[in-house]
Amino acid sequence: MGRSATGMFSVEGARVWVTGASKGLGRAIAEGMLNVGARVALTARSEESLRDVVHALPFGSENALTIAGSVARPEDVTRIVGQIESEWGGLDVLVNCAGISHDFTRSENLNLSDWQEVFDINLTGAFLCSQAVSQTMLENQSGSIINVSSIHASSGVARLAPYSASKAGLESLTRTLALEWATRGVRVNTVCPGYFATEMTEGLRGHDAWSARLTGRIPMGRFGEADELVPLIIYLASSASSYVTGANFNIDGGWRAE
Repeated sequence: MGRSATGMFSVEGARVWVTGASKGLGRAIAEGMLNVGARVALTARSEESLRDVVHALPFGSENALTIAGSVARPEDVTRIVGQIESEWGGLDVLVNCAGISHDFTRSENLNLSDWQEVFDINLTGAFLCSQAVSQTMLENQSGSIINVSSIHASSGVARLAPYSASKAGLESLTRTLALEWATRGVRVNTVCPGYFATEMTEGLRGHDAWSARLTGRIPMGRFGEADELVPLIIYLASSASSYVTGANFNIDGGWRAE
């Protein structure tokens, strides 16, 4: 007998951890998951920013747990996972959304410290979080890890060498973890957003020439809205995607179709 479509897409009651949840796509994902009944741990480096997110929720915050910490610090990751498991007894879904990108800098002028900081958060941080949650997920033989990459993991862009390289590494990490854990109940997938209207793209959107250049390159002719990413995250978090692992999902207004 086939499964109920409604039930397959449900994440009600699921225990979800969203990193980088204080703004941008991470905030939209956290709010979207809370809106459909999931329990969500929101993490970012600033406790104040996380409180602002929760206070702004139009539907209450009883299912929200805020924890400050950096994904680039192993001790913070261990503490965060310990607190989530103490509060909820486990974790079902991890969304690795924490990410940074420095201002446009040509590679010959890039400081090594800036390169390393981007990798520490975008790639090493995702690995540390995935490794930490895998212990319980593998024991339970159940779990979904969703890595938020970028179209620039495979579509080159000038002056964003560390960002592009770190996201390419994240996609490779996704495939490796998916292979390692495929028979043990833990699925690992990647979503690859294009240009969305978030804080990270505010400067580009506010610059007439750059905005026109980018929207001209996007077949749909516009930037995405952050909440347009949420249904894809829900799908990958739910049992509807139970046969999906090691996959890459583009959500970019058609950018990669050209």
